[in-house]
Formats: sequence, structure tokens, C-alpha cells
Amino acid sequence: MASRWRPWRAASAGTEDYAPKMTLQEMVHQAASLYSDRKAVCFDECNKPPIFYTYKEVVSLATELTVFLQHYCDHRGTFEIGLYCYPGINLPSWILGILQVPAAYSPLDPDAPPVLSTYFMKKCNLQYILVENDKINKFKISHAGWFYQSSFAIDHVGLTLFQINWNDVDVNLLLDGAEDKTGISKATSNWETDCVADRDQFKAKTSQRGYMDVRQQHSLAYILHTSGTTGIPKIVRVPHTCIVPNILHLQSLFKITPDDMLFMASPLTFDPSVVELFVSLISGASLLIVPNPIKMMPLKLSAALFHRHRVTVLQATPTFLRRFGAQLIKSTVLSASTSLRVLALGGEAFPALNVLRSWKSRENKTHVFNLYGITEVSSWATCYRVPEEVLSSDLRFDSPVPLGSPLLGTTVEVRDVTGSAVLDGEGQVFIGGKERICFLDDEVIVPLNTMRETGDFVRVKDAEMFFLGRKDSQIKRHGKRLNIECVQQAAERLCHVEACAVTWYQQEKLILFVVPKDNLARDTLKELQKHLPTYAIPDELVLIETLPFTLHGKIDVSELSKIYSNHLNFRRHDSKLSGAEELWERLQYLWKSLLNLPDDSPSISKDSLFLYSGGDSLKSLRFHDEIENLTGKAIPGLLEIILSSSIAQVYQHVLKAVFPSEDQIMDRNTVKRTLTESSGGEFHGEHTKQKSRRYFNAAAGLVAFIALNRGNRMLSMTSPESLMNPYNVGQAGKKLRQQASYSSAVTSNTMKYEVTENKSGKSRSSPEIARKANETGTHSVEQAPSEETFLKMPEKLILHVRWKSNMGKCVDASPLVIIPATDDLSATVYVGSHSHTMQAIDLCSGKIKWERILGDRIESSACVSKCGNFIIVGCYNGLVYVLRSQNGEIHCIFTTEDAVKSSAVVHPSTGLVYIGSHDQHIYALDIYKEERVWKLHCEGGAVFSSPYLSILPDHLYVATLGGLLLAVNPDTGNKIWKSSCGKPLFSSPHCSEQYVCIGCVDGNVHCFSHSGEKVWQFSTSGPVFSSPCISSLIKQEIYFGSHDCFIYCCNMEGNLLWKFETTSSVYATPFVFHSHDLESETLLAATSTDGTVWVLNAKNGLVAGVEKLPGEVFSSPVVCGSRLVVGCRNDYVYCLDLCIAEKTRTTRMC
Repeated sequence: MASRWRPWRAASAGTEDYAPKMTLQEMVHQAASLYSDRKAVCFDECNKPPIFYTYKEVVSLATELTVFLQHYCDHRGTFEIGLYCYPGINLPSWILGILQVPAAYSPLDPDAPPVLSTYFMKKCNLQYILVENDKINKFKISHAGWFYQSSFAIDHVGLTLFQINWNDVDVNLLLDGAEDKTGISKATSNWETDCVADRDQFKAKTSQRGYMDVRQQHSLAYILHTSGTTGIPKIVRVPHTCIVPNILHLQSLFKITPDDMLFMASPLTFDPSVVELFVSLISGASLLIVPNPIKMMPLKLSAALFHRHRVTVLQATPTFLRRFGAQLIKSTVLSASTSLRVLALGGEAFPALNVLRSWKSRENKTHVFNLYGITEVSSWATCYRVPEEVLSSDLRFDSPVPLGSPLLGTTVEVRDVTGSAVLDGEGQVFIGGKERICFLDDEVIVPLNTMRETGDFVRVKDAEMFFLGRKDSQIKRHGKRLNIECVQQAAERLCHVEACAVTWYQQEKLILFVVPKDNLARDTLKELQKHLPTYAIPDELVLIETLPFTLHGKIDVSELSKIYSNHLNFRRHDSKLSGAEELWERLQYLWKSLLNLPDDSPSISKDSLFLYSGGDSLKSLRFHDEIENLTGKAIPGLLEIILSSSIAQVYQHVLKAVFPSEDQIMDRNTVKRTLTESSGGEFHGEHTKQKSRRYFNAAAGLVAFIALNRGNRMLSMTSPESLMNPYNVGQAGKKLRQQASYSSAVTSNTMKYEVTENKSGKSRSSPEIARKANETGTHSVEQAPSEETFLKMPEKLILHVRWKSNMGKCVDASPLVIIPATDDLSATVYVGSHSHTMQAIDLCSGKIKWERILGDRIESSACVSKCGNFIIVGCYNGLVYVLRSQNGEIHCIFTTEDAVKSSAVVHPSTGLVYIGSHDQHIYALDIYKEERVWKLHCEGGAVFSSPYLSILPDHLYVATLGGLLLAVNPDTGNKIWKSSCGKPLFSSPHCSEQYVCIGCVDGNVHCFSHSGEKVWQFSTSGPVFSSPCISSLIKQEIYFGSHDCFIYCCNMEGNLLWKFETTSSVYATPFVFHSHDLESETLLAATSTDGTVWVLNAKNGLVAGVEKLPGEVFSSPVVCGSRLVVGCRNDYVYCLDLCIAEKTRTTRMC
């Protein structure tokens, strides 16, 4: 028979006598009737005066919500309502309002991965979800496509009710086919619709049989899910009868009175939040709530808790407490004068006693409790009050802290592997009780006194339980069984260790992470040898400034693994900063990377705060580690600066530590007005021009050419007629490109392939062509095989590097290819890079015609002027450069007020140049008169993408990072219409004769008519940064890529024709081409970010050829004849020859 650890009912009259049969809301009403004018809740944002609600106000707002829900919701039978919100002043009223319906509340975290939230909502079959008003867009976008919804606003309450109609989606597919512990994917539960006619009769029947039934009306209080860190998340439905005994017993143990102030430390999705909320509200006490970012700022949080509001009761995880740091804990949290009366730690292993002693000031009187429990039997199961004499600083002995006695109505058992009781020794904990029962996943009926397996192991000694660790913390190392939590506990007891964690990295290395108190912490491994056997000594010690934690306040093991991985990478790639300018660039790059922003996203405002820009504690820690890896040294106080200060202050802090002699951040106005000495220019108002320069005559020197840019954007200047019929540009360009491909095909660098049939019918890659390039210069041309070289190539199309040119840094800009009409001139590639370099490269030979160093990084793709004599390109320093196409000399410069990443477009008739800037304006520039014609503010949001010019109708289309698509009169700059896509638009618009299309980070491609009406939208499973490619070569189909790793082809009605899965995300814009050299097939060139170049059949999406470049690719490919040009992040721009590999014959194409 299993041992039962002092169940509370044995020490009292029993659960039935102790706990009245009340619900959570009934107990709150009882307290509110006694303390109606006392402060019930306080919300403090820490940057403005705090807000207070009395008990009367909390109940009044809750009642208003209840009445609304009872009117609009069908609440017959079992009833649950989702709550999608952040913590705020209205939170207690919202929860109480749901409970009063009566209904169970299901908290949904807006910061949780959408796939997890959707899984939870679908698995619970939630029909109604309350969404905080300013989170509506986030909710809609995060869960777009999974369900249909209708909404009703609730005046004065700050919520909107969404009624959900679920699509026919297998819920188990939402988590990538995750399976439960048995390996079986479960179907969606339908217990919600299985109603019982006679509830009273049913209740009596199940009670007599000794069961609890989830379908019992009004029985549930709330629904949560487990974290899912050890498998698929479990759904946990918690009845009032399970949680109420917990609330009442902890209220008694903590001696809560109306004079207490409790802090809500736990997120709503973590069940201790229920204890914090209701222990306070049933006692007439006050509850303090702060925004989530404040919880991650130790100084601000401690000031709010212990100075402004004098918090008396704090329930938290040990990791949450450790974030204050040992010094702040001792001086404030557990000081002699602290307001804190009760400190209850749970959710993780309790800190070592000597650590706790070092935190407490000698005169501190705070009562410290150890709480233990599992979500599956919500919330706590046991409690132990640490005796004052044990915490006395005069006592030096160290011993583990017991888990304590079972709480009201709770039964705790310890069993060995055979299921037998453990009276002395080690075993696993099981938790249950007669009515301490929750319903897991699809459970409908659960027997009373059900015991739940915890996965936690303890040692039983003298009728006390001492925590050893979790089942999944057991490893086998050097032939010995080892619990890594024992290693962590041993390390935590060392006097030089403030906090620590241990991970089993890739099941190969035992890594100890230590937050040090002093420099002696580096000797931790040596000290551990005095306390642990040899097989338990960690392989490596990593010093960090703070431990990462999950949303529930526990140590985040997966994040520790990332930190160690970064630690390894840093040791492999020891990079050195060249100076302050590079430091600023690298900080911005790290910022964007950690916040999951594309590298080509807008420049970061100097005033941006990391936590308010989408960061959290985990990302802050990684930002900290990445900066220290970057600089190669520890930077004291860096983490606090990251958590509470702007990026400019982070930069200044790092700058002082790394380059103490460097100047501070340069004023951007100074940057904008600094030209290279070679330019010889000076500023005159809005633009810069050369001294004594004459205005250029647009009619003079007009040459025939075709310009090819990303996404099949063409400017054809072959004849005056080409200006009159813009939709014939594609045909004119096709003819000219064919002429160019013929002339370029006859070169000395010919390739010869003999292809034999592969009898298996499958494609096999041949041995690689030798790629020994001349890398001593600024460019290199791949040496083609001699005529005697024969390779067996079963592929239909072979991509071979013709040449590559070194540009010094990443090439994210897309190339511009200019093809002159005359055969005596060769085609030229124009492209810029992060090294500030602009190059003009001969398409055929790879020889650099000229190179120009501009004032800052170049991510803008170049544009050619109407006359063909000038190249226009934007720059990070806010300047737009107009360069001579023949030699790269600066003709003139225009200024904007922020970085220019937008690519320019030229009007084929007027010659005006249109370009956007991160200053939120679009500019119309006359490069011949060297003046700005107009500029237009785009109503919020930087203009990152390139504008698109439509001749019929005469519209200029502009997209912003504020989510707006605008149609503008290209002559006057007046707005014609605008439409909001709701999320940032990094994609550039593209037009057909009927429609304008654009990709959005919400995962959709939106299609509008030229008059601004929304025609359709096509949904993908990831953000769309790729610009739509619309080609007239085959029925004006639309091609684009998505972050979900697919390339899509749709028709102009928005119907999917085909999609092709690549090996990585697709940021670049595809390019459709039709080459006479390649058997007149219509093909599609595209790139994925892992560096793979794909050539597909444009009609069916089948692979025609593939090549992998040695770096990431964000540049979009451009194809001219049988040559493909694209930039790469390994600092090179590449030209690939597309060569036919036909069966049974040898071809000479390249």
C-alpha cells in the first residue's frame, strides 16, 4: 500500500467541513460586499501615475461584461470563453465577468507562438474569444486562415467578442505531427456537444459511482495547457472544486488580511496566477499588476514592489527571484526594512539554504515557504515553511529543504518502479485527492481519488520528501546514472556562485552555466571536485550575467543550449571590430536578427527600447551574449542597460568599454552632408550638384537599350513607339534580349558537355566542375573546361559559375543589367554592396568596368535613367546618388532625411525618377534639372520597397512599412487612393493591365483593382517579403516566394496553379524568362536564403536546374539570355551560365 504524506484531512475535520462549496466568483463577491470601497487592484506602468480600482468598481465592470456575454453567447451546457490579453487594470474584472456568466476562462498569451495558441483554442473547441481592443489586429493576423470569425465590440470594457467557426483542420497537424507519449495522435474532443438532459439526476448518478464528469454544468473554473517542453502540450480543465481548497488553505497559511498587497508575478497561462489573483480578491487585499516588460527590469520592478507599493506577499519561481540579483535581493527584497512579509517559492527546485541565507539581511523577518505542485492537479500540492532558526545567518550547516505537507484535500504518494509504497528511499511522486481532480486532454469522466504521475523523484527520509529531480533529468554518463539537478544543487551551494543551471548539451557534454558573484567563480569546476564524484563534474563552465527563463518564470533549457552554441561559434570565429561605425552597424544587425526582423528592414531609431520593440528576457540575454561575443570581452552592467535603455545608450555603453577613445554616435545630419573626397560635390538645399555643371539635355545622347531588373521590371528604350505602348515593352525586350544572347553566345570561353542517359530515370548530380577562381583581384572569372573535357550530366539544365566579383561585403542589392541595342557594346551589370561599393561589371567577361565608393551601405538596387547615361541608386546615409553609367562619376546627389533602401523607378516618358526613403516620403526627382519636383509623406511607415509605375492608368504605386498601399499621381504627387493591408509591406507592388498586387508580412498576397478595390488575397503559411513577379510571357501569371519555403504560381484570379517547396525561406523576387538559347522554354529563376539558385519550368514548377552558392542569398536574380546574375552574402556577385544538358548530343551554349 502506498504511503500517504500527512494528508491534511487527517489533521483536520476533512475537506468537506473545511472548505465550503463555493465557487471562485462567489468568494470574491463575499469579500467585495465587506470591502467595497477598499482598493482591489492597482496597475502601475512605472512611467505614469498608477491606476486603482476599488472592489465595487471591479465588480461593476465585471457585471457589465457578464450581462453582455449572457446576451450574445449561447451558454447552455458546458461553456468556456477564451481571453486574449496582456495584464492590466481591467484583468480581474474580465476574469470575474467570465466566471459570473457562469463560464470557464481560458487565457491566451498574445506573445505565444500562434501555432500553439491555435492548437489550444482548437483542442478546447473554443467558440467565443474575448480580445483586448488594441490586440485585435495581432489576434487576426496571428490566427488568419484557421477559422472564420465575427466580432462584437463591448463598450467601456475594453474587449471585443469574437465568435469562432472552426475550419475543418486536424488539430494535431498544427504542432507538426506531435504525438502523445503513446505515439498516437488524438482526435479533437467533442465532449462539449455531448450534453446531459437531467443535470441533477446525472450529478447524483456520477457522485454515487465515485466519478467526476467534465460535462457537469458550471463545474469548470478555467482551462490551461502545460508548456509542452517534454512533448505535446496537455489541455488541463480545472473545476472550482479542485482549486478552491488550494486558495483557502494558502490564504490561511499566509495569514492574508485586507492590509496586504500581493503581486501578480505569474502570467495568466501559468496556474499560480490563479492563486495570486484569488487569494488577494477573496481576502479584501490589494493586487498589484505591472506590464510584462517591467517584470524583466530588476531595478524598476523592485522600486515598484518595495518602495512605491510596499508589496507584502510575493509568490514566484526561484528564477524570477534570482533576476533581481544577489545585491538587490539583500538590499531591498529581503532587507531588514522590507515590506515583504511572505515569500513563497515554487515551480522549480528550491534554492540551497546557504544561498537563501546569503540573500537575507540579518534582521529580515520575511517568512519563506517552499511550494510544490503540478499543473495537472492545479495548482499547489504541498507547502513547507522554512523555520526561522534554519535561516539564521549564525548557522552554517547546509541541508536540502523538504517539500512539506499536503495542502487541503490533497493526497501525496511516493512509489517505486513496481508501484509499491516508498517509506524510506527514492521514488516518484503521485498527486491526487477525492476532489483535487482536473480533466486532461479528452478526459470526460475521472474517478474520484485519481492519482497523477508527476515525473518528479524524491528521497523519503524521516517522513519528509526531498526533491531530487525530474525523470527527464536522469542521464547516463561515464557508465554511471546521474541526475543533473543534483549537480546544479551542488554548484549553487558554492559561495562564489549566485545562480546556476546545468544542461546535457546534445546528449554529449555536461555544461554548467554560472551567474558569478565575483571573479573566483571561474574556479567553480575545481571547487566542485571537492563535493562531487568524477563522473558528475561538468565538461565546461560558461559564465553568464543572468539565467534565461520561460514565460512561466522557469529556467529555459533550450535557450541555454543556444547560448552555448553561440559560445562555440564565437570561439571558432573570433571577429574583431574595426571601430565605432562598424559597432553601430553590428548592433543594429544583432537587434534585427534577435527580433526576427529582415536584415533589410528599416533603420532602428536611436530611441528604440529592446523590450518594447518585441524583445523579451530570453532575447535580451542573447543580445547581451552576442554583444560580448562580438567585442570579445565582458561588459559590466550591459544587461541592465539592454533591459531598460535605448539602443543608442546600449551603443554608448559598449563603445566606452571597447573603444574608450572613440567619439560618440555621429549626428546623422553630419553623415548626410559628408561626401567622399573624390566626388567633388557640395550641397545646395535639397540636392547636390557638381560645380559649374550645365543642365543635361534629355533629348541629347539618347541611346537604345533595355534594362532588366528584379521581378521582370523592364525599361525598354528601343524606339519612340516603346514609350507610347508600355505593355509592349515585354515583347520589345524579348526581341532585344534574344539579339543580345546571340551575340554573347559566341565567346572564347565555350563549354562542351556530353550527356548520356541515366537508366534509373532519376537525376544524379555529376562531379562538380572545377571552381578554382582567381581570387587575388577584385573579381574572378571561372575557368571553363577545355573542349576535350566531357562530363556526363543527366540534368536538363546545368548552372555553372561564369564569373564572380568580390564586392568587399554582403551583396543584398539586386543587379541591374543594361543591354545596349548595338552589337559593338557589351551588356553591363550594375550592383552595390554593404561595403559602400558600386560596381559596373561586363556581363560577358566579368571584368570590372568601374568601381565607385559611396557614403554608406548600399541595399538599393540600381535604376537607369531614360537616356541610359545615368545610374540612380539609394544609400544608407539618406542620399540618392546619380552616377554616370560609363565611368561611375557622380553627376548629382539628392538628400532625404533617412536611409534609402528603396530602388528607384524611372518614367519612360518624362524621365522623372521616383524613389522612397525611410523618412516616410516618396520623392520625384528631375536628374537633368537636378531638382526635386515633389515629395509626398506616406502617412506613417517608412518606404522600404520600390515604387511601381503604371502608365495605363497613370499611377505610381507606393507601399509602406505602416501597411499602406498608395496610388499617387506621378506628375503632381497627389494621392489618388490608399488601402491598408494591416501589416508592414516590405514587398514591392507589381501591376498587370487590370490589377496591382503586393505581398505582406501577414502571409498574404493582396490584389487590388487600379481604382483601389480589394479583389482577392492569397494566403501562404509565412510572411511574404518577395515581390510579385507578373510576366506577359505566359498569360500574366503571378510568381512570388514566401517565408514558408515555397515558391507560388497563381493566375490573375488568385487561384493556385502550382507551388514548389525549396530548401529555405524565399525572400527574393522570382524572374520569368524566355530564352531562345534554352529551347524557347519559359523558365522561372528564384533563390532561397540558404544560397540555392533554382530554375523551374514556369508552367508547371518542375525543376529544370539548381546550383548552391556558398552563402546566404537575399538578392533577387536577373536573367539575360542564358546568364543569371545574383548577389550573395559571401561578399560576391555571381554570374551563372545556364547550359542545356540534352541526352545523346553535345551542346555549346556558354
